[in-house]
Amino acid sequence: MRLDAGEGGGSGLVQWALQGVAVGFIVMSGLVPAAETTLPADDPEVTRWEEEVAALEAIDRAEPDPDDAILFIGSSSIRLWESIAADLEPWPVIRRGYGGARYRDLCHYTRRLVAAHEPRAVVVFVANDITSPTESPSVDQVMADVRATLAAIRGCHPDVPVFFIAVTPTESRWPAWRQIEKLNEALAELAATEPETGFIATASRFLDPATGRPIPALFRDDRLHLSAAGYAIWAELIAGALEAKLGRPTGRVPSAAGAEAG
Repeated sequence: MRLDAGEGGGSGLVQWALQGVAVGFIVMSGLVPAAETTLPADDPEVTRWEEEVAALEAIDRAEPDPDDAILFIGSSSIRLWESIAADLEPWPVIRRGYGGARYRDLCHYTRRLVAAHEPRAVVVFVANDITSPTESPSVDQVMADVRATLAAIRGCHPDVPVFFIAVTPTESRWPAWRQIEKLNEALAELAATEPETGFIATASRFLDPATGRPIPALFRDDRLHLSAAGYAIWAELIAGALEAKLGRPTGRVPSAAGAEAG
């Protein structure tokens, strides 16, 4: 089933795939086949992040999780979102971003990032696989690692909703935007076919209708990472997706997505 909460209206596009009993049983029984990855786990491009992931595991051991938390994993836009708890209140959150992550390394670290938690949902954002129109992996290669990431989450949490946030259009990577759009289309297609998997589109909120280019005020000086205003838009879109799937949390003002979803 596809749930369109109205991308142009500010609540983002949320897609959900609710599969039949047979497919659901396969996933919930932990029988998902082992996913192929583009890099082996011992590749230097993977192991370069070992210290950062180990530091996140130390936080897991030292800090108790809030009940029914939304677990965020991914790259630096997650790592740098220091206002996430306030921006998404009253949704309780856990933030486990590292790097520079790419799906090609995240797929190997996912289990370590999610296994220690009992989240109500998992939200994933990675934006570093396609950065150049000529020197980046293909969409199919990236999607192999996306599927491996999803399989790793399912191995720990078979029935927890998983949201993939679309890769944001940025001025610093604008030459690769057409390829990135194709990746976002592939992520949306994955959400349309995998059980309990959602896709949150963001492009219409980050592109200036007059120019068709990213809105500078939504990004930091590097023209890559989100500013406070950019994170505020993310928070709105993510909260709308969470409400559409999980219902309204206590104490939150209804969003447009929540109202439309009923």
